[in-house]
Amino acid sequence: MTFSSIRKLALPVLSVAILSSCVVPDDTSRVAKVDPTAAAARKEMVGLSEADVRMCAGFPTATADAGRSSQIWTYKRVVQRGNLSIVVPTMALGAIPAVGGSVNVAPGGYCDTQIRMVDGRVAEVAYAGDNNMPNRRDALCVSTVDACVTYARQHGQRPVAAKRR
Repeated sequence: MTFSSIRKLALPVLSVAILSSCVVPDDTSRVAKVDPTAAAARKEMVGLSEADVRMCAGFPTATADAGRSSQIWTYKRVVQRGNLSIVVPTMALGAIPAVGGSVNVAPGGYCDTQIRMVDGRVAEVAYAGDNNMPNRRDALCVSTVDACVTYARQHGQRPVAAKRR
């Protein structure tokens, strides 16, 4: 094989290497914005009663005591989607290093939506788990809280602290 034929083969191989490096990172916090509904839930659900949350989100998957008159309600959600997985085989040509890689599009994940209840009202909403999508953080949690955000907006719910002023 001559040097010129190796050069002709090297360009497509290097192109594949560059394209395979354009993989969405596991931690998308620097490139993706927080889903607007998930962000709204952190503010707008504060002050909802236990009955309100059961009405809009259903019964929690798990509960835990968190001190005096405080509980943490957890809503677990697992998302299994059909993955599109593109795999580029590893190839090496003489002095050219091995290149290859894979890309997963719309992977599944899970979200634990955690709601802190204090004196029977929502005090805090947080999210845990593998809940990011390539373009939105906390996106897999939206289906748990979207009805509660709508409920809070329709019923003019305001945080308890804001009502006392």
